[in-house]
Amino acid sequence: MALGATQRLHDGVAAVETMTRFALAVLALASGVYTYLGARSILDGSPTAVFFAAVIYSASVSVGIYAFWSYMARFYPHVTTRTGRTAMLGVMAVGAAMILAMSSWLNAAALAGSAAVEQHLSETVEDYTADLDRAHQNALAAQSLLPDIQRASERFSQLAGVERQSGSLTGTTGSGSVVQLLSQMSAQMKSLTANINASREQVDDLFSQGQKRLETMRSLVSAPGTIEPRADQFSTEAVALTGVITSLAQTSIAPSIRRAADDLSLGFIAPVPDGGAADLVNRQNQVMDTVRTSVTAQSKALAKAADEILARPPVQERRFVPLSSAEAVLHYAQDFIPAWAGAISIDLLPGVMVFILATVHGAIRRQEENLPFAERITAAELLRALEVQRAVRASGVNVEQIAKAEADDRTSGKEPELAPEPTSEAEPNNITAIDLKSRSRDRSHEDR
Repeated sequence: MALGATQRLHDGVAAVETMTRFALAVLALASGVYTYLGARSILDGSPTAVFFAAVIYSASVSVGIYAFWSYMARFYPHVTTRTGRTAMLGVMAVGAAMILAMSSWLNAAALAGSAAVEQHLSETVEDYTADLDRAHQNALAAQSLLPDIQRASERFSQLAGVERQSGSLTGTTGSGSVVQLLSQMSAQMKSLTANINASREQVDDLFSQGQKRLETMRSLVSAPGTIEPRADQFSTEAVALTGVITSLAQTSIAPSIRRAADDLSLGFIAPVPDGGAADLVNRQNQVMDTVRTSVTAQSKALAKAADEILARPPVQERRFVPLSSAEAVLHYAQDFIPAWAGAISIDLLPGVMVFILATVHGAIRRQEENLPFAERITAAELLRALEVQRAVRASGVNVEQIAKAEADDRTSGKEPELAPEPTSEAEPNNITAIDLKSRSRDRSHEDR
């Protein structure tokens, strides 16, 4: 049974030898084709130079892969010592690393390079969208102060109207110094309101331009066709969008509000009381002091709100970095694990066949070691032994006497003598000298 199993393993190894070579050739060719596609995407120059350079490189890769795995399949299964196996495994690891470096990443670039570049463009669009939204929010943050400024303007205007009609502040009707001061404060607030409204229109226009740029960039990401021209146009749109975001950051009205808030208190100029009586002048001074206190409080509130807006982190200028398909598939490798697995499998699958052959040859050796000598010897070896036996008998050598003499010599410590050379009268044969020690050892082994 053991002999039959060993023979079947021998027959199986012989049967798959052609298939193994064919599989190695096909895998090496497939790796070369995808290596060519990947190499072509990263080479620069004229189309003819790129074509020949990619073909030469891919052909070298195919030949190298086929030769490397052919050597491993031929020699590794027959190396039996621990040191030899360790050395061969080290060589295999180095060779596999070289194959990954020169072929697998280009295979992955050919398989998923376009998708990786599209993902890079898609993530860039998301980043630019976030930048545009932040710049828009920062630019519009000052709009939140508009209700407070309008309310202060209306309050000053109403106080001026009431003072003019009923004299509720000074007790004297008419347009005097108090009415003039209140009208002045109301006019300043209205001017600040007008500036904020004008800034809103500019911000809305810039934001609309940015949205159009983003729509164009999104359409380029999902558009059909090759990725290279789309990536070039995408880069142009990205540069234009960067300019829009920068303009949005510069159109913020918050610094202007901060300066206006300082001017309200620091630049406060009260008119000279114009009352005819001393009592009216005193009342006017008291009212203007009250207005000054109110303006100072309003100035502090506006300054604090403007400082909070200015304290927001500015939008950092983003620079779009285009990536080739090979660079993109490396940068986003974690998102394209199936493509990487396929690219690596094409190059390293022959290693599995090498280990299969090593396992089969190891099983054959173990089975043959457990077989008796009579079952291990082949028909050719048996015929050769019979020829040797006939040649020995033809030479007139008595093998049994030689074995006995050798045993006696071994007992007495003498060296065994060689058989006499045949004379010219002896019958011609194929044996001219016989090593008695070697023949007796073979004889004793057969007797066992």
